[in-house]
Amino acid sequence: MSRSPIQTPATNTLNKSQTASLRRLRRISHLLDNAIPIPGTRYRIGLDPILGLIPGGGDLVGSIFAGYVVFKSAQLGVPQETLIKMAANIVFDTVAGTVPVAGDLLDVTWKANVKNMELLDAHLGSPEPSKKADWLFVAALLLGLTLIVGGVIFLSVMFFGWVFRVFTGR
Repeated sequence: MSRSPIQTPATNTLNKSQTASLRRLRRISHLLDNAIPIPGTRYRIGLDPILGLIPGGGDLVGSIFAGYVVFKSAQLGVPQETLIKMAANIVFDTVAGTVPVAGDLLDVTWKANVKNMELLDAHLGSPEPSKKADWLFVAALLLGLTLIVGGVIFLSVMFFGWVFRVFTGR
């Protein structure tokens, strides 16, 4: 069963810009992971597993949106440890999504964006202050995320190109 992101009382302490960002992140997460109800069930899927069916490019598009969630979470003051967990969710989602069929099924159940929103909501709802990640760390994390995701996609496209050439003789 799909869950909607947690609504925390701490969102009352955010300014208008931060509240708008949080609302936008929740919409993106919902669109990518829970936007489409499966008829006859209580389960929902999003655009992320559907995009993942497009070889190479689909996972890239989903990862760009997921990276945006991490970037905006850093702007909202999420600490380094939480940003690393968020990036790990995205990397796992992307790497697993490159496996034909099984990866797409895992992509339907993993819901990295919902997990990342839960991490963000847990941070916003925490009464304990935490050290905000510095921008050099955030830039390095996003660059590393981009390189990993791009590398995984590049390797999967190269692999499937090789398989295609082997089977077609081209």
